[in-house]
Amino acid sequence: MDVTHQAGGSERPPAALAPAGVPGWAEIDLTAITDNVRELKRRAGSAEVMAVVKADGYGHGALPSARAAQAGGATWLGVAQLDEALMLRGAGVGGPMLTWLYVPGCDLGAAVLADIDIAVSAPWALTDLVTAAGRLGRTPRVHLKVDTGLGRNGAFGVEWSALVNASAAAVAEGAIDVVGVWSHFAYADAPDHPTVRAQQECFEDAVRELERAGVHPQLRHLANSAATLTNPSAHYDLVRPGVAIYGLSPVPQLGSSADFGLREAMRVRARLAQVKTLPEGQGISYGHAYVTDRETRVGLVPLGYADGIPRSASNAGPCLMGERRLTVAGRVCMDQFVLDLGPHSPALAGDVVTLWGSAAVGEPTAQDWAHATGTIDYEIVTRIATRLPHYYRTGGA
Repeated sequence: MDVTHQAGGSERPPAALAPAGVPGWAEIDLTAITDNVRELKRRAGSAEVMAVVKADGYGHGALPSARAAQAGGATWLGVAQLDEALMLRGAGVGGPMLTWLYVPGCDLGAAVLADIDIAVSAPWALTDLVTAAGRLGRTPRVHLKVDTGLGRNGAFGVEWSALVNASAAAVAEGAIDVVGVWSHFAYADAPDHPTVRAQQECFEDAVRELERAGVHPQLRHLANSAATLTNPSAHYDLVRPGVAIYGLSPVPQLGSSADFGLREAMRVRARLAQVKTLPEGQGISYGHAYVTDRETRVGLVPLGYADGIPRSASNAGPCLMGERRLTVAGRVCMDQFVLDLGPHSPALAGDVVTLWGSAAVGEPTAQDWAHATGTIDYEIVTRIATRLPHYYRTGGA
């Protein structure tokens, strides 16, 4: 069975960054991140840009991604967990930064001391923050989060009113400074879905309720990557793009990365660990889910689900070797998978295989892997494991 086809692309892929002997790695183009943020900033108009670098910069590396995003004009950084924010501050990253996901008992005082803005989504969180900041003699900067219909994090319904009243009292006492009010879309990737407009109206009602209580935040923010690209009416004072700053389309059904003026920042590559000939009818990998239909040569790729390669890519994940597209043959294992190279392949151990990278140079993309495995491009890049070394490229070097 022939599992190859010719790759397209008007340019040539860049040379591998990893030195000889490295089995697999991720290459990160920091200039792409910088340029993507510039494009998102242009689209955001008068709104500021918060570059979301949570989850280790969506697998790209939080620290280098944060610096690259700031170079592109991001005036804010956003992370989910407090430890992520403290790591960035500890590494010398300045500028406004927001963290939003924590539990009772978390050391909110550390965030206050590090000048990190803190999201408050429930009365208990406000109480904990006021107590922690009071011990330090500091006034924390707060972004109140309202649940406008996602049904996830944020104060909902009467709980929002309770949070508004408690926050207004804390502001009057000088215990907090409410800098922002925010929420998150459920269907931003479907801009015409009725919930999009409904959530915006709910958000605007929530802001008015807050202002009636005497609290006037500087920043209203609702737009994620999809809304930044497709819904200017949701830009307000600040947009929070995440996956788009890494050059991935949040709405592939509406446009590719290139259609939105973005380019992919991550390329994942490996070197073949072994090449050998197998006879017709030979099963490959666990369960023999793939069986050769002729004598053929196969190559062993030393990456697996421990490195973040989805097991669901078995018999599905696309790879590029030279100018030939290949598909994973058999099951993806913890540390390795196999490619059917074809009966006449000249491949040798040590040759480079690209799993995903840039569409512009004819490589499979994270979106191609997402389509092949029934998920989204966010998951493909974010699941890359820390044991996979990262090499960084700037300005083509």
